[in-house]
Parts: sequence; C-alpha cells; structure tokens
Amino acid sequence: MYASHGFLRSDIGDVDIVCHEGVYHLFHLVLPNHDFIAHAVSKDGMAWNRVRNALFVGEPGEWDDDMLWTMHVSPDPEKPGSWRMFYTGLSRAEFGRVQRVGLARSDDLYHWKRCNNGNYPLEIDGRFYESSADEGRKWVSFRDPFFYRDEESGERLLLSSARINEGPIIRRGCVGLAREVEPDVFVFDKPLHRPGLYDDIEVPNLIRIKHRYFLLGSIREDTKVHYWWSDRIEGPYENFYDNVLLPEGNYAARICCYEGKYLLFNFFSRKETLYGREIITRLLPPPKEIVSGKDGRLHLKSFSGFDALVCDCETISDPGQISMLFDNPHARVEDLDDGMHILCPSGYEAFLLPGLRQDFRLRARIELAGLGKCGMVIRVSEAGDGYYLSLDLVKGIAQIRHWGANPTPEFEHAFTYQTLQTGYFLSNIMQGGWEIEIVCHGMYLELSINGQVTLSLVDDGFYEGHVGFYTESANLKLGDVVMQSLSRPTTEQDSVYTATRPVDAEIIGPGPASEI
Repeated sequence: MYASHGFLRSDIGDVDIVCHEGVYHLFHLVLPNHDFIAHAVSKDGMAWNRVRNALFVGEPGEWDDDMLWTMHVSPDPEKPGSWRMFYTGLSRAEFGRVQRVGLARSDDLYHWKRCNNGNYPLEIDGRFYESSADEGRKWVSFRDPFFYRDEESGERLLLSSARINEGPIIRRGCVGLAREVEPDVFVFDKPLHRPGLYDDIEVPNLIRIKHRYFLLGSIREDTKVHYWWSDRIEGPYENFYDNVLLPEGNYAARICCYEGKYLLFNFFSRKETLYGREIITRLLPPPKEIVSGKDGRLHLKSFSGFDALVCDCETISDPGQISMLFDNPHARVEDLDDGMHILCPSGYEAFLLPGLRQDFRLRARIELAGLGKCGMVIRVSEAGDGYYLSLDLVKGIAQIRHWGANPTPEFEHAFTYQTLQTGYFLSNIMQGGWEIEIVCHGMYLELSINGQVTLSLVDDGFYEGHVGFYTESANLKLGDVVMQSLSRPTTEQDSVYTATRPVDAEIIGPGPASEI
C-alpha cells in the first residue's frame, strides 16, 4: 500500500508507473493542491519510497502556473535511453478552465526539464472537439495524455480525455486522438473512440495483446475501470456484455509493461472520518496482471509479487483442524470419501481454520451441494465481528461486508452492516468446483475466483482475527485448503525519520531535492 500524507492530510491522485532496469517508478499527483508531480520508487511494486519530485507548477504567468494534472511517462522514440513525460497543465489566468498538454524530458527518470521548443503546450483542435470555455461544459477537456507507439505500423498516437463538440452535453465524452507526424509535431484526428454515453472517458490506455487492441478508460458515472476492444488500431472499438475490468472504488488505472507482462496500477477511493467529518482518501493498492482469456475478454490476475512475501504455509485437510464460531447444533464437519465437508442444514455457522490471522493468502477449492448460501469470514473476532464475504455461486455475485457490533449501541444502531464492494463473475463456466483465493495484506483485501480478480478494495475495519468458511442451509465441500502467512515489506513509513532522511529504509536512486 502507498499513501501520500504527512503532517497535514494530502492525498495521492492519478498515477503512472514505468519499470526500468528492475526498478518501478511511480509518478503521481498530490491532492488537493495539484501543485507538483511526486516520484516514488520500488523494487517489488508494493513497497514505495519517495524520491526527488518530478515536476512543479510553472512560474506565475506561465501556461501551467495553476495546477498539474495527469501525466504519462514513456521512452523517447527519438533518443534511446531518454524519457518523455506528457502532462496536463492549467493556467491561473484562465481560472483553470482550459486544459493543455505539455512535455518534460529526462535522461534518468529523476531529473525532468520542461520542453520549450515552440511545439508545446498542445491545444486541442476545435474541428473535432470542444475547444472553447464558451461551449459544452464551459471548460476545455484535454487531459490525461497517453502516448502509444504501435510496433506493427510504427504509428505514434497521443490519446487524451476529451469531448466531441456536438450532441447531448453529458454524452460527449470520448478518447481524443492526435498523431505525431514528425518529432514533437502532432496533428489531431477524429476521436479514437466515442461511446456516446458518458460525460468523460478519463485516463485512457491502449495496449495490444494477441493481435488485438484494448482501450481502457475510467468512467466517473460508476467509478469503475472499463475497456473496449478492436482488431484494428483505428477501431471501431466494441465492448463485451461485461466490460468492467475493476469494481467500484478503483479508478484512474494505468498500465506498466514489465518482462512481457502488463501490470495494472490504480488508486482506490475510500471513505474516512477525519476530525468528525467524512472525507474521501485515495491509496495505491498492489497491481494486478492483465491477461486475455480464450474468449478474448480481459481479466485480472493476482500479482505474483505476493509469492515473495510468503513466510509460512499450512495445509488444512483434517476435520480436527476446524472449529465452529457460533456452536450451531445443526452444524458439523465430515470427512467423506470425496473430501472434507462443512454442513449446516439449518441456520448459520462459520467454520474456522486454525489460528488468528493478519496478513495472509488463502487458497482453496470449494464445491456447493444444493442451493443454500455459502461464503467466508475474514478477520472475525470471537464475537463474530469482522468481514463477511458472500459468494453466490448460482448468480455469480461476490459481496464483502463489514459486519459487527457498534461500540455505542442504541436501538437500530446496535450493529454496523456495510457493503464494501460487490463484484460479478461467470457462474456457469466451472463444473464441480471453484478455485478461491483471498489476499489480506494490511488494509488491502482481494478475492480471486478461478484465477480472476473479482474484488479489490482497501478497508481498515479489522486487522486481525479468525478466517474460515460459512454455510447457511448448505453443504460445502472443501479441498486443497492452503493458508500462507505473508510478511510486510519495509516502506519509508516504517522507518524512523531524522531531520533530513529516513533511517533504516533503502532509498533507490536520488533522494529528495533537498538532499541532492
């Protein structure tokens, strides 16, 4: 996990990640001021240390002297070993109403210099897009740049979050397109994709997997990451019956290519109470791997980096290892010829695995007999307070809830029952069983079903407790149950700070600007 705050509360904004020579480089906005682009580094993609900030707002009177918004870092196609950062800038003189895209260059990813060769900043073309603060939304949308170089055609495309200049106001969101026809010279074209449905398509990405192009974007209407596909780079782009890549709360996803794999990073928005008022905070969870299935659909796999954190492993195959939380007289555990069964024909029972758990990865194969209810309990107390994961294997719905007693009970407020996230999966593709994987690492919670990430969220409600499965009027067969304890990698937040730098934290590359 990674957050961006110290003495006063600040928040991580949109992110971009590149991996170079075995080091992940994270560039991100800092909210609410948007006055600089921060830089952090990591060896594993999970534990981050801040280094020299990449870019600050321009001097008063410059085109980007108000705010800096989303950026994208990619190799410089004209100068091997160097990098370009396209970024969004706003001007104070225009009250931030006009978005433009500028460029900064670097030879080492740590030191960045604005490009002032007369071609930047880029301004969007009014032939195809809203380009004046007097039309549409009354501001100019031209942000979240993403540079893509096509290996097959050699084309250089600059995508952006933009809006067409006609049609219903809240349906004009599109993926803007400009082509780099010669170094640093861009010519705008019609949108790469125009759904005709959304107000904006934010933080676009384009990747090519198995000769098919996939376009990713974040949609404000449902706060989810969507995707579309095409066999041609120019489109048209289509979507499947379910084109949601990440469930609600996950946003502003960016793609990082490393060792032939595509990793997806994004921030997660969660509600938090600070000084008596509810606010939204954003954190960077671990990445996921993007893969294309046999049917051509994209799905996400849990990050393989968790493998390096496994410090203990236990197999659960003996009914004697299972205990019951609620002592339901109808509940029982049976060791049958085909495996271990947990049953509760009437009422509800949670069947607990050995020990109390904080950070872990649990893998199991489950098979439901009949049409009763089943799921999991995670970090639950002896009183049953904890996370409850409902698994509807018939309809293909997973839902995780925060459920427990209220410390100051009063009538209907005696308990808390909050749905944290809901995800969907195909319920008819597996005959005979389901492969389940749960990752709990600090505040990060993740569920994978049949190898596909279904839930991904951040919550700090419960840090330690029992883990197990529950049934309600159901018979659940368990197999290949393996519990792995996970270690916590050291980050700068775990270190003791002096006046100048953290102690006992390894800093990769140049330190903060004051230390250079």
